[in-house]
Amino acid sequence: MLRFIISRLLQTIPVLLVISIITFTMMKSAPGGPFDREKKVPEEIKQQLEAYYHLDKPATVQYFIWLKNVLRGDLGPSTKYSQRSVNELIGTAFPVSLELGMWALMIALILGGTAGMLASSRPNSIVDYGPMSLAMGGICVPNFVLGPVLVLVFAVHLGWYNANGWFFPSDRVLPALTLGIYYAAYVARLTRGGMLEVLGLDFVRTARAKGVSEKDVVVKHAFRGGIRPVISFLGPAMASLLSGSFVVETIFQVPGLGRFFILAAVNRDDSLLMGTVLVFSLLIIFLNLVVDVVLVWLNPRLRFE
Repeated sequence: MLRFIISRLLQTIPVLLVISIITFTMMKSAPGGPFDREKKVPEEIKQQLEAYYHLDKPATVQYFIWLKNVLRGDLGPSTKYSQRSVNELIGTAFPVSLELGMWALMIALILGGTAGMLASSRPNSIVDYGPMSLAMGGICVPNFVLGPVLVLVFAVHLGWYNANGWFFPSDRVLPALTLGIYYAAYVARLTRGGMLEVLGLDFVRTARAKGVSEKDVVVKHAFRGGIRPVISFLGPAMASLLSGSFVVETIFQVPGLGRFFILAAVNRDDSLLMGTVLVFSLLIIFLNLVVDVVLVWLNPRLRFE
């Protein structure tokens, strides 16, 4: 296991370099600059600002300056939020995105796992068709449609929750539902497929022949094998929950990392944009590594290769 983890971590280095180069090249290829959208400033002040942020140097030199600072743990200053560094902005926004992602993941696993297990216990019946139809609807409805609908129903008409903000515990409900329902639909279908496959194996039939109750057959015997497709899906799903919540955080005005990513792209805040991309990339790589380790633990036939 240790050799496998070290090997994956070493592979991370060239991947991060390629991602940073591509992101930096795309930013520099876009027209305009971080100070073009502001009110017109004297040319001397603009030159001083560009010198302070190293924007007066060639793009290759700018990249290596950024890379040198990153290796020291410094993501650089923000051009939009001049009083705060990128480290401070990410440090305050990442816990918000992490909390939102964890709530959404909990909703996805509880709703999706329960629906999938119920559907697999009574295949080709109303218990199967009902949850799977809802799951298909959850897959087809995008976040930017579901979010405003939930706001319209639960915030505007019923008045149960705030339409936006991140101040009270109740403010977590609508964003987490908007983000979690979509992934709950995938979890439900994957759980159903995995459980049906395992429930048809010989060791499950043997357990039933020995008189084991249906509840113990499903929970103690079939669940560990049937949940493997869900575990495989959780790697990219958790990464998407934590890093792909741009739309949800924008709709509900959640001060998370995804919203800062959108603002950085709009404001041409190169340092903040590069910092968020780097954090998201590290997060995705780490989560996929954890999922690979868990899969080997669940299935001894797999090996760390």
